[in-house]
Amino acid sequence: MSAVARIRGGRAARWEGRRVAPAVAAAVLALLAVAVFFPGLLAPHPPNDTDVVAAFRPPGGAHPFGTDELGRDVLSRVVYGARPSLTIGLGATALGVLAGLVVGLVAATGPRSADRVLMRGLDVLLAFPELLLALLVVTVVGSGTANVLVAIGIAAVPTYARLVRGQALLVAGSDFAEAAKVLGVRRPVIVLRHVLPNVTGPLLVLATIGTGTAVISGSALGFLGLGTPPPAAEWGSMLSDGREFLATAWWTATFPGLAIVVVVLSVTVLGRSLRPGGPKGGGA
Repeated sequence: MSAVARIRGGRAARWEGRRVAPAVAAAVLALLAVAVFFPGLLAPHPPNDTDVVAAFRPPGGAHPFGTDELGRDVLSRVVYGARPSLTIGLGATALGVLAGLVVGLVAATGPRSADRVLMRGLDVLLAFPELLLALLVVTVVGSGTANVLVAIGIAAVPTYARLVRGQALLVAGSDFAEAAKVLGVRRPVIVLRHVLPNVTGPLLVLATIGTGTAVISGSALGFLGLGTPPPAAEWGSMLSDGREFLATAWWTATFPGLAIVVVVLSVTVLGRSLRPGGPKGGGA
């Protein structure tokens, strides 16, 4: 085989890999959507049914993922745990994106005084890691699924706001935006017609990847006992319960941990497959 043929073959393999990975990630996320909306289709048993006699049964037979210390089916609890875990991840991301979009656009297109105030406030929030900031918010507002969602969303606002501000300033200084100003187009129209469409591409990529981060943060808070209260299934709390039995019943913590890893990898691969286009001007 010639060198040219080998190079072409390597490029073809890389291109095929780039196409297959997002497809696999999308299939995994579609399966997770079924787990969220129709968990009964995937779960072989009710998630909270206890059977002390069947406690700590290893994976196999009627319990493909084994059972926990109360005899509950681990597979069923992993399936039902997808709803609170993904609700926190998606809800927190949506909240962070919407708030960050508003803050970023106001900072980029509003008065300079507003920009200075908002950016200094964001700099203060960025000094804290997102998980620590979310933990501080939960400490103030209390635990629970809704409060964890809000806390993680608030912690993510600075990241999205700075991205939106940077992209908005870039687009606002472009030729088509300046031409619109010369033609007398009002600022709100310029923002909606020119700035906003060009901000959504990079924001979508960051939000897709940020969903995985939000899932990890939600699971971490659940691991600390601040998320969905028991006996409801949630991946973080399942990890916390299963860590005490790793030596004798490794499956109680391994499968919830694998679920978190699979979700984060899937949304990250899907997010990286998205490529925002360059700035495009709309009609004035």
